[in-house]
Amino acid sequence: MPEHAQPIVTVDVVILSLQDGALNVALVRRDHEPHAGDWSLPGGWVHADQDADALAAAYRILAAKAGLDSPYLEQLKTFANRHRDARGWSVSIAHYALVPMTQAAAPQVKWRPVDDIGSLPFDHAEILRTAVERVRSKTAYSSLPVHLMPPTFTLTELQRVYEQVLGMALDKRTFRRRIEELNLVEPAAAARDAAAAHRPAQRYRVKRRFGKELAMSDRNLV
Repeated sequence: MPEHAQPIVTVDVVILSLQDGALNVALVRRDHEPHAGDWSLPGGWVHADQDADALAAAYRILAAKAGLDSPYLEQLKTFANRHRDARGWSVSIAHYALVPMTQAAAPQVKWRPVDDIGSLPFDHAEILRTAVERVRSKTAYSSLPVHLMPPTFTLTELQRVYEQVLGMALDKRTFRRRIEELNLVEPAAAARDAAAAHRPAQRYRVKRRFGKELAMSDRNLV
């Protein structure tokens, strides 16, 4: 590499959703070298003339490479060294996104359980592990999993999603008290689930004030 040559600057996005009761990651097939034909995290070069910042680049790549939108996208970590890409000294500004199960269909994407992933091109396996650790850690004390939910849901469904992300069971009373403390949900317009056998289950939605923001708390669910 010539002296003072510019490093490669890219953005990679770990897209997570729940499929078949497990946390899954979206992979796309690379169409050029290096690693042409391999499945990897969606990623691409930063377009200096187009992207206002790294987050804008991540949203662009999320739509262009995966054909998905996300209610939650956050910068994860910067991965940078001379060995991660055969083309030269490389910087990846990694992000992670959460996609509800009801919006996860995209023809160019293959979903794989995060705990079954072996090797991936570049250092994408390390990026994926870092993202999964971040999501599971935040799930233990925040509202993060609501971004995996459909527009309306029962508290039982919400608890199940928390448990699927964490990989462990939660106490029902403790969980519901925690959700109440977060002041996160409100009754949905269609107040009750007509499919319930006896007393219909109350359905909820995320309060609009949360939007794309993460509701945080320093108390622990588990």
